[in-house]
Amino acid sequence: MDTPSPRLDAVLRAAASRIDATDARWLLAHAVGRPHSWLFAHGDDPIEPALAARFEMLVARRAAGEPVAYLTGRRGFWRFDLAVSPATLIPRPETERLVELALARLPAGPGAAVADLGTGSGAVALALAVERPDVDVVATDLSEAALAVARANAAELGLARVTFLAGDWYAPLAGRRFDVLVSNPPYIEADDPHLARGDLRFEPPTALASGDDGLDAIRVLAGGACAHLRPGGWLLVEHGLAQGAAVRALFEAAGLGDVETACDLEQRDRVTFGRAGGA
Repeated sequence: MDTPSPRLDAVLRAAASRIDATDARWLLAHAVGRPHSWLFAHGDDPIEPALAARFEMLVARRAAGEPVAYLTGRRGFWRFDLAVSPATLIPRPETERLVELALARLPAGPGAAVADLGTGSGAVALALAVERPDVDVVATDLSEAALAVARANAAELGLARVTFLAGDWYAPLAGRRFDVLVSNPPYIEADDPHLARGDLRFEPPTALASGDDGLDAIRVLAGGACAHLRPGGWLLVEHGLAQGAAVRALFEAAGLGDVETACDLEQRDRVTFGRAGGA
């Protein structure tokens, strides 16, 4: 007699003894090709052996530390899901604060322009494009692999007005000026032990670390801002919770005014912004 197939809730409980229960649920939904919510009503359903084997492989990889977002190839951000890959940083909820602050500083009406520097999966650029379809959005990245993911995400969302350019920070923007420059750059110190732990081990190092103090990329962004901002335009940069004072000093030294640091939902320094003169 054939052994009956195990039930979904049984394999889920077994997996939850090895990895986080929420991670296990997301991976099971991915393995069976169903929405996450579907599992709640179908726990008594049997799981096909091939799907059970696929789920077991995903659980083993997660137990070894691979991020759930890379295992499923998706991560939610803003009001949509994005494709992600090991070529891109995994979008995080705190970066939505960067989007909110950028939206508040975009001029009303058509003709405004924004550039997202180091776009990765395109998360910030695409969130801005979704909320302001009248704005010209440019997204840059040094990584061609990351840009391929970002372009695919834009196509999936039907955002035809986003332009993607390859190059290092301001290099692809020669001669162009914008109302808002926005970036979630690498800002971790190169020797930070967290880089060897958890999900960070699997994310692209160039999207995480930036020099001995973590500020090398932000120095470039601050230094080039005034040459690429329209009068009164804004630079907004996400950074680490202990970097607010240092980033404000870099902005002010670069000639930006009205410099402030905004906190995230946990009241930690998260985004510094400053304005070009001539408003």
